[in-house]
Amino acid sequence: MSFPRYPKYKDSGAEWKALTPVHWDTTKLGFETWVRARLGWKGLKAEEYVDDGYAFLSTPNIKEHEIDFVGVNFITCARYDESPEIKLKEGDVLLAKDGSTLGTVNIVRKLPRPTTVNSSIAVITPHERLNGLFLFYIFQSSTMEQVIQQAKGGMGVPHIFQEDINKFRIVLPPLPEQTRIAEFLDRETAKIDELVAEQRRLMELLKEKRQAVISHAVTKGLNPSAKLKHSGIEWLGKVPEHWTAKPVKYVARVGNGSTPSREIPEYWAESGFPWLNSSVVNSPVVTEAEGFVTERALRECHLPIVTAPAVLVGITGQGRTRGMAAMLGIEATINQHVAYVKPSSVDLDVNFLLRVFETAYLKLRRDSEEAGATKGAITCEQIGNLSIPFPPLAEQTAIVGRERDTIDLSKVVLTHHNLRNLGKRVLPLGEGETPPLYPIMEPGSGMVQEKEKAF
Repeated sequence: MSFPRYPKYKDSGAEWKALTPVHWDTTKLGFETWVRARLGWKGLKAEEYVDDGYAFLSTPNIKEHEIDFVGVNFITCARYDESPEIKLKEGDVLLAKDGSTLGTVNIVRKLPRPTTVNSSIAVITPHERLNGLFLFYIFQSSTMEQVIQQAKGGMGVPHIFQEDINKFRIVLPPLPEQTRIAEFLDRETAKIDELVAEQRRLMELLKEKRQAVISHAVTKGLNPSAKLKHSGIEWLGKVPEHWTAKPVKYVARVGNGSTPSREIPEYWAESGFPWLNSSVVNSPVVTEAEGFVTERALRECHLPIVTAPAVLVGITGQGRTRGMAAMLGIEATINQHVAYVKPSSVDLDVNFLLRVFETAYLKLRRDSEEAGATKGAITCEQIGNLSIPFPPLAEQTAIVGRERDTIDLSKVVLTHHNLRNLGKRVLPLGEGETPPLYPIMEPGSGMVQEKEKAF
């Protein structure tokens, strides 16, 4: 696959050392856009979030194809109005400027409600010579990814400064050509996204099957001929006769953490001790952190030091995170929205414990919504009192091994990523069924096509 060539090219003069069509300009991003970001947290604490209000986007909300305006935190009108420069408008480009998601980009195609962003996201508004959608695709290019990686700093949490973003050099075709390139890429990537969506649907079906295998194995065992008995526990039902059931607190330690004050900078560091929030339970195994705290924070904020392996459970929120479990793969501390469960009995396999919590997901969520419980929260006491199946250790290990062998999702995940990477391949602009994108040699030139054929 290849693009039709322009008649003449020139050296872009940029650090990425590329040739560009002779009629394209090369300029600094700061000349063609308004780049800004939230100046710190201004004392904003998680406790100030409200059930409904003004959307407050964080980097997880901009990671997918469309910006997530539903699974967001909400802030009050007063907090929204205190930073008017980052009130979003349609056409704004959003760039994650720190953390593990650095370089993630999205564009505000629609704005269903008044929205602002947290301090990890830069807001970029194009001026009149630059098409916002074209800029969005520039940031998705491998060239810009390399520029961002070269510009990032920070020994712990990687970041790029607003000053560096303004210095990024970008290509600037004539505006009509930018628009046509952006519309072409929208069409072609939409085809790829549909293939990705199809793979995701397959993934969900396989995950359902995997969960069914796990649920059956951790409550009924591997021997289909085993005699069963009533466990006396509603959510478990019948279990093999030789199994027992025990509250988690009898076989594991349970606890949660806190969030050190953002107003005390000595609590936070670019590198240091990993500090985890509830978003980590969306990963099967937690091996990295977006935040780090100091030794002083560990001492003064009563933060637990959790060694791996242990199970982490999301315990707050109305979204799907509450009740989700993941395996901790590093030594870390946690905030108040996560609980850790660390086996204290040598007869408990931590991998089996994780599978039990995956099976107990709906049970934990239902219990947290009952009268008398803290609304929308799972407590450490609730986790400790949860009765779980307790087969012999050898059988726990066998169950975990069988589950791993039964359904292998790795190939499907690989296929998914391969499809996603197609978005960075050279796309045909003049071959096959795709309407050709003819070069515009100068402003006002270019071949006019019928709308039905061109779009």
